[in-house]
Amino acid sequence: MAFARAPYMEWARSRPRPDVDLAGSNLLACTLDDLPGAREAVRLEGESPDGYPPLVEAIANRYAVSTDRVATAGGCSGANFLTCAALLGVGDEVLIEHPAYDPLIAAAKMVGAQVTFFERRFEEGYAVNPDRVAAALTSRTRLVILSNPHNPSGVLASEDSLEEIARVAGAAGIHVLVDEVYLDAVLEGGQAPAATRSAVFISTSSLTKAYGLAALRCGWALASRQIAQRIRRARDVVDVWSPMPSDRLSVIAFRNLDRLDARAHEVLPTDATPAPSPTASSRSIVSPLSPAPSSTPRPTSASPSAARPKNSARASTRSPVA
Repeated sequence: MAFARAPYMEWARSRPRPDVDLAGSNLLACTLDDLPGAREAVRLEGESPDGYPPLVEAIANRYAVSTDRVATAGGCSGANFLTCAALLGVGDEVLIEHPAYDPLIAAAKMVGAQVTFFERRFEEGYAVNPDRVAAALTSRTRLVILSNPHNPSGVLASEDSLEEIARVAGAAGIHVLVDEVYLDAVLEGGQAPAATRSAVFISTSSLTKAYGLAALRCGWALASRQIAQRIRRARDVVDVWSPMPSDRLSVIAFRNLDRLDARAHEVLPTDATPAPSPTASSRSIVSPLSPAPSSTPRPTSASPSAARPKNSARASTRSPVA
């Protein structure tokens, strides 16, 4: 394993805390009062052999998949790392979008993989270009990583582009990891998890960004049965399972997602106004200083020169964690 750093996360943890903080990226944190039955659910005992069974079942029911296609993790970032650990070896090549959320890059590097990039360009509205993805694949590529909605622009990949990426990657025997931690925060035109459309995809997410439950560290991956099993075995080495109080509270959260979603939308309307178009020729392009009108992006990028979006009203004063 190679040591790798995530400069953005280091900045997020160490930056000064102003009175009015626009650099957070989570929904305002929930309290126990936001989760009916939460206090009664806090118990220390229990086991989680392949994920806490009630939580695995709740996640599976949410996305209409079988429980053997669910692997739990410590947040979405934990799910991303476990996926890399499960699928990659030293010297394998990983193709990652750029600009990107830098912990995605660090996760691949930490397991010894070599990272290459495909561009998501401002002048193209940060759209995913399947031809550009296909052109960047090599005989050493083992995994493609992208985010949807895109972090940092907040742009949703089109259904057609995802279908084409699945076709191209599948033909080459390559899996595609899609970080969907903001997918539940999309206001309109949302999509089902990529993993529900093709076995090529692995979808990762958490209760952090859309629901204000970062402190629970409840994350997961949706994948084929074989890949989900590999992710679970990777977790055996990393942290075994999540704290039982967190898992129990996460089950309560899934029972109250409608309530939590309503709470989230109370602070969303101010984000629903589209940003001015940066060019006269493309009204779909997102301003580099504003989030896409349909989603809530994390304000981060893999390079200093990449555009960094403004935070939304859903942001808290916490450091961004996935």
